Amino acid sequence: MEAAVKWLLASDEPAVRLAAKRDLLDRARPPEASQVLDGPKVGALLADQQEDGGFGVHPYGKWRGAHWRLVSLVELGVPAGEPRCLAAASTVLDWLTGAGHRRGIRIVNGLVRRCASQEGNALAVCCRLGLANDPRVRLLAESLLEWQWPDGGWNCDPRASGRRSSFHESLPPMWGLHEFWRASGDEAARRAADRTAELFLEHRLFRRLSTGEPIHPSFTVLHYPAYWHYDILQALVLLVRMGHGRDPRTGGAVELLEHRRLEDGRWCPGGRWWKPPGSAGGNVEVVDWGRTGPNEMITLNALRVLRAVRECKT
Repeated sequence: MEAAVKWLLASDEPAVRLAAKRDLLDRARPPEASQVLDGPKVGALLADQQEDGGFGVHPYGKWRGAHWRLVSLVELGVPAGEPRCLAAASTVLDWLTGAGHRRGIRIVNGLVRRCASQEGNALAVCCRLGLANDPRVRLLAESLLEWQWPDGGWNCDPRASGRRSSFHESLPPMWGLHEFWRASGDEAARRAADRTAELFLEHRLFRRLSTGEPIHPSFTVLHYPAYWHYDILQALVLLVRMGHGRDPRTGGAVELLEHRRLEDGRWCPGGRWWKPPGSAGGNVEVVDWGRTGPNEMITLNALRVLRAVRECKT
């Protein structure tokens, strides 16, 4: 672990250095916190912003739209109230709460079929940016509460039986409702997020209830960014934040995470959902997060999880 932490502390991204000091070494917030906005990845994510707050594409445009950029920016630790982030967030909120978007919500057999990862990611981002009191943000939270399925998750598939939610569509809403509770004290949001956590924990984060086999191969490999996709590392990061690190049902996923570690203490991506900047076609990223070799954000998140799990056991 020591070598991996030293590697993170040598990152050219101030946000990574700050997070490693704060979350892995318990150091007081260092003076460089104000330099987060000067980091190369943060700078690239904020580049080319238009007068309307967007980035020249639909807010949900993969992966260059404001929606996706903001998820990365808040995870890198941009400060609440940052004007450019607030302007971008407003374009996302206008889209998600607009009449055109809301008209597309479908109800089948009494259950709302929604790609709730959209509202979930946006809710988390806006709460991190200090917008929890915005009426549009509260509408996102209220909608997620209304749309939650009996098993604790969400699903956009109109063909789904209603017995099981989508893990992909349920992880971001859990994050968003947890952040909304933290920002507002809304107990209904906390309870709903905990119901979703129980859904994942019941499955040991990645296993079928019927056979114990992995639900999907992609769940057991590591990615960054995850965007709207589910994997064990993203689930562990959020469950630890919610205080579920001591639950023994995370044990198998933690063991698998440790198994993925390289001999030098770092982690590599097992898969990726994006193409490097400048690539042709869709799914092109704004920044290069590292497609091969040791990955800073995956290593940072993995060490955060393992440290929290160890502390829960002591």
